Amino acid sequence: MARSLGTTTKSTAVSPQAGIFALGTASHSYVEFAIQSGVEATELVRAIASLREPRTTMGGVNLVAGFRPGLWRAVAPDASPRGVDDFNDDILGPGDYRMPATQHDAVLWISGSAYDVVFDVARQAIAALEPVAQVADETSSWPYHHDRDLTGFIDGTENPSLIDAPEIALIPEGNPGAGGSILLLQKWSHDAVAWESQPIEDQERVIGRTKPESTELEDRPTDSHAARTDQDLFGKIFRRNMPFGTVTDHGTMFVGFSAEQRRLAAMLENMAGKKDGVRDRLTYFARALTGSYYLIPSLQDLRRFASAA
Repeated sequence: MARSLGTTTKSTAVSPQAGIFALGTASHSYVEFAIQSGVEATELVRAIASLREPRTTMGGVNLVAGFRPGLWRAVAPDASPRGVDDFNDDILGPGDYRMPATQHDAVLWISGSAYDVVFDVARQAIAALEPVAQVADETSSWPYHHDRDLTGFIDGTENPSLIDAPEIALIPEGNPGAGGSILLLQKWSHDAVAWESQPIEDQERVIGRTKPESTELEDRPTDSHAARTDQDLFGKIFRRNMPFGTVTDHGTMFVGFSAEQRRLAAMLENMAGKKDGVRDRLTYFARALTGSYYLIPSLQDLRRFASAA
């Protein structure tokens, strides 16, 4: 029998939603939801916690659920980490630069080995949630040349290994929301024509790394993407970025997990040049279209609501 998203095995340890760390999946769907008018937040959480993960013959489907931090805090204050806010305000930089805030109430990230299975599960989830939530945004993603984004560069060079990732991405035990994570979800469109008109050497100075091997440049520019998002300065995060879109309209889904929201927020502010007026050079070729934070509860915290549904 299929198990609910909130079901977990008997254990004293706190269990994260496993899909956070399920590397190697080829197809992805990100569905963001807005709660229906008149529906209580608890109803939405119960409905999502009770979704079923169907077993398949094609490697299974990973289902990760998250909630607007303020909504989750209203429903489960004892399982809410301190100081985690919604993405309420645009992030502004020099001139008229802005990263938009497009916060929604909940998200489902569905991933699997083949898109037909992901497609079916996404449709089933949307139908099951229709009484309590409507789709606010939907994006499908797929890998590009194994581990590269649509700039042609390797994405996630500094990503931690699966051994180290839980310590970086998960709220530590002993804290409210232990076993959960804070997700930053952003859709970035690429100006492919402008980017591809640049010589490789210029592209490398924008990124701060070589294109073939992703080796950090010895003379890395201070406004390069690698410099403006240096995790040694802001703290480590765990990324699950994926390309999205069509041949003529495409970009990157930024999918970043952290035990602390401040690491994610500080990186965005530095990319925008909020404090020092220096923008990440990559933002001249990629434009943020969306921006939301979600609290990804542990399985134990979700299970309470699945049992009550």
